[in-house]
Amino acid sequence: MPLPSRVTDLTSFELLLSVAELGSIGRAAKAHGMSQPSASERLRVLEARVGVALLDRTPRGARLTTEGQLVAGWAAPVLARAGDLDAGITSLRADRHSQLRIAASLTVAEYLLPTWLIAVRSVSPDTATVLTAGNSVHVAEQVLAGRADLGFIENTDVPAGLTGRVVAHDELVLVVAPGHPWARRRRVTAARAAATPLVSREPGSGTRQAWEHALTAAGVTSFAGPLLEMSSTTAIRAAATGGIGPAVLSRHAVATDLATRALVQVEVADVDLHRALRAVWPAGRTPRGPASDLLTIATRSLTSRADRR
Repeated sequence: MPLPSRVTDLTSFELLLSVAELGSIGRAAKAHGMSQPSASERLRVLEARVGVALLDRTPRGARLTTEGQLVAGWAAPVLARAGDLDAGITSLRADRHSQLRIAASLTVAEYLLPTWLIAVRSVSPDTATVLTAGNSVHVAEQVLAGRADLGFIENTDVPAGLTGRVVAHDELVLVVAPGHPWARRRRVTAARAAATPLVSREPGSGTRQAWEHALTAAGVTSFAGPLLEMSSTTAIRAAATGGIGPAVLSRHAVATDLATRALVQVEVADVDLHRALRAVWPAGRTPRGPASDLLTIATRSLTSRADRR
């Protein structure tokens, strides 16, 4: 039985899901490595095939209509299964004695990749894995230069020339030592947080970019310079627990410190500090072999966490 004509173009449905995630056709087009006019045309053709309006288009972006949300919800598991099919076919043809080169941000490298790589090992036991850890800008450079088959970043946007897929969700946490004045207040305004020098990651860090992006979205227009810049999550944690100053880190990184009260979380009023962590690869290409296996495993772990919630 042939597929119905309305569902043969899976790329258009994938584009619709990207608009829902990113909030505009332009950003979705960039994520898929195509021009905005091409993306707009594909979405118009999809709406014509479905027979209803799927998007509300405004000068400030695009959002899914009620019908569009329904279609996106139905399409998501189909696209996931299509990815599994492709990964399975690729695995039949892949050289299992190949090398998997990964570039990953520190948060992903330290707290998520180990579990994923154990799963990859069970599928591809003879694959040699080479991991380079760095900030998100460095990761993007490694992938674009062909020195990594797959990258994992914390940026709010997918860098130009790359295609991305969300593989995990994270939350940034503003933390202080128990003796800091904020430890008693447990809550500060966005303006106060932005005006306070922090123990911070270096420029190019996805954590620093996401923090500044979140505060900017809340109306902050200026930031104090860093109290201390460090390129290691471990070093920042040590500085914060030692009372040098407040710091912003992934919840993955400070979960134990919060549980033992070595650090205290300080809420930032009216600021959304949740972020997406993404896998990235060169636009126009498809991850192959062990890289495809890793991408599938990471994506499945995201689906499993969503199901548990």
